[in-house]
Amino acid sequence: MPSAEPESPVTTRKLVAWLLLVGALALLSYSARAAGGKPSRDVLYKYSFAIGGLIEYAILLGIVLAIARGLSRGTLGLKRPRSWARAAGLMLGLLVLVVIAEQVLEPFLHAAREQGLEPTRWESDHAFAFALNAVVVVVVAPIVEELTFRGLGFAVLLPYGPAVAVIGTAVAFAAVHGLVEGFVPLLLFALAIGFLRLRTESVYPGMIFHGCFNAAALALVFLS
Repeated sequence: MPSAEPESPVTTRKLVAWLLLVGALALLSYSARAAGGKPSRDVLYKYSFAIGGLIEYAILLGIVLAIARGLSRGTLGLKRPRSWARAAGLMLGLLVLVVIAEQVLEPFLHAAREQGLEPTRWESDHAFAFALNAVVVVVVAPIVEELTFRGLGFAVLLPYGPAVAVIGTAVAFAAVHGLVEGFVPLLLFALAIGFLRLRTESVYPGMIFHGCFNAAALALVFLS
C-alpha cells in the first residue's frame, strides 16, 4: 500500500509570509486610523460595513489558506480539543479574567470609546442591517481571525517555543486592529485566547471564546 504524501513542514518561508501579512494589516489599520479617525458610532447599522467586512475577510482567508498550504489540520489547530469539558471550564475562567481586566483598564484607556464600533443606542429601523453586521462580527470575524493568528500564526511561531507562539500572536493580533489606547486590552484578550489554544491544542475553543466576547459587546447595545 503506498504511503501518504508527507506533510510540508512549517518552513521559514511560511513564517516570513505570515509576518509580512500581519505587518501589512497593522500598517493599513494604523494608517487608516490616522487618516480617517475612528468609525462612525452607527456603522453597525449600515449594510456597506457588513459587505465590506465580508469581502475583506474573504480575501484574508484566501491569503491565509495559501500560506498554510501543505500544513495538516492538526498543525493549524483544526481538531477537537482533548476535552470539551476542560476547554469550557478554561474558557469561562479566562472570560471572567478578561472582562475584569478590561473593566479595570477602561476608565484609564477608554479602549471601547477609541474603537467606536458599538452604537450609542438601539435603532429598530435598522435591525436587519445590525443583524447582518452581527453575523460578521460574531461569526465571520472570530473564525477568520483565529485561523489567521491562533491557527497559522501559532503554527509558524510554535517551533520557537510556546511562549513565543502565545505572545507573538497576541502582539500581532493587537497591532492589526490599529488602536493605541486599546492595544493593551486587545493584547490581554489575545493572550487569553493564545493560552487557550496552547492548553487545548485546538483553535475551536478560541473561536467560541472570541465570538462570545464579541456577542456580549454587541448585546450591550440593547441595554443602552
